[in-house]
Amino acid sequence: MPEEITVKILREANTIAIPQYATPGSSGVDLCSMKYCMIKPGEMELISTGIYLEIPEGYEGQIRPRSGLAMNSRIIIPNSPGTIDSDYRGEIRVLLLNMGDDPFTLRFGDRIAQLVFVPVARAKFEEVKTLSVTKRGSGGFGSTGTR
Repeated sequence: MPEEITVKILREANTIAIPQYATPGSSGVDLCSMKYCMIKPGEMELISTGIYLEIPEGYEGQIRPRSGLAMNSRIIIPNSPGTIDSDYRGEIRVLLLNMGDDPFTLRFGDRIAQLVFVPVARAKFEEVKTLSVTKRGSGGFGSTGTR
């Protein structure tokens, strides 16, 4: 059984239900829209969820796309995954981008994203004169092959 953490949640009046895991094997919970809007092709909209979280220190929330929205409607999250830091107390909002050819209508309660909680390691930086040598070296984008 995976580790379970307690995340405190505050909901605005008339919001959707507290997010739930759809199946025992689900990695994330669905986030739902608090507004009705139409997103035109090529445009972005910042969508309210009506929830506020207190994520335990040492964890972050990651907002990830829903595969069905991407495949069926070409709606993506351009800054995916979006990070919710443990010290953030504002409303959870999701930036959606319409990559399709048709306007996309969003209704109150529509599932718009997934929220996954992930442990975070903090780095201690040590300045050095050189780095160790590897076979890859400084090869960047595409350097390990195209397939």
